[in-house]
Amino acid sequence: MMDTIEIIDMKLLNAEQLQQAAQILTVELPLGWATLDEAMDEINERLFEQDDNTFLAAVESGVVLGFVGILPQYDGNVFELHPLAVRRDRQGQGIGARLVCAIEAAAKARGGLTLWLGADDEATPGETSLAGADLYSGLPRHLAEFAAGKHQSAFYLKMGFSIMGVMPDANGLGKPDIFFAKPLR
Repeated sequence: MMDTIEIIDMKLLNAEQLQQAAQILTVELPLGWATLDEAMDEINERLFEQDDNTFLAAVESGVVLGFVGILPQYDGNVFELHPLAVRRDRQGQGIGARLVCAIEAAAKARGGLTLWLGADDEATPGETSLAGADLYSGLPRHLAEFAAGKHQSAFYLKMGFSIMGVMPDANGLGKPDIFFAKPLR
């Protein structure tokens, strides 16, 4: 029922809805936010203590289904998409795509030229074809033969992002951080 979903500024959410957003972080991105307190600290810091960030939530009948944020960089020419999280039971229904499109529009309205993100491949044994590969040798070949597997990078590629780089071993041996970007022109 996508027509009943609203995309709204997260600063308009009430305390219960912010808790729902924090719960989504702990369930969907537990390596980044293992506890509800850590997730609430992240939301409060990014949303209320840093005025230049923008966060949007997908809400249906008062329930938060997911959210996305952008953090300005390079004097506002570039925005980092961080984070994007959608409740597991609502994934695959276009909510993430709507959130990304809305946050792209927000970044563009603020004068952004590029939207970027890092997508960690930190699962064991790895989810993409870059996991476990020697990225110091033959990186162009590895990128040309990239396969997303079950990793979120498949979603970002579908949303028009391109791989711009890789940080080998960012999350441990054979666990890279994959950098994606897209133009906002």
